[in-house]
Amino acid sequence: QVHLVESGGGLVQAGESLRLSCAASGRTSSNYAVGWFRQAPGDEREFVATIKWSSGNTYYIDPVKGRFTISRDSAKNTVYLQMSSLKPTGTAVYYCAARTRGMASDTWLKSSSAYDYWGQGTQVTVSS
Repeated sequence: QVHLVESGGGLVQAGESLRLSCAASGRTSSNYAVGWFRQAPGDEREFVATIKWSSGNTYYIDPVKGRFTISRDSAKNTVYLQMSSLKPTGTAVYYCAARTRGMASDTWLKSSSAYDYWGQGTQVTVSS
């Protein structure tokens, strides 16, 4: 079992920054990848970014490339999502998720089905 807790959400104005944190506990040694997803009201959950735990390789959706950075602190079992130049379209509940089942393709890691554990989410609201 892996328990994930997100924090760092809030209300910001367009153009500002936020850093989300995802603290993992439990069998974190099994983590293969940790990803961030977001879900706006009425929309499906959308992949944002993911990081492979051992290699540190990262992947992003195109709209956030150059503005968002995913990183990990292995000693703290924490994954961060640094979000800059936020846009109102970024308003959503942001979830972190962990995959513990082992290797997966880069393409598969962009699917919510690839992940085994989820946090409760943190709200990010970007005003115009």
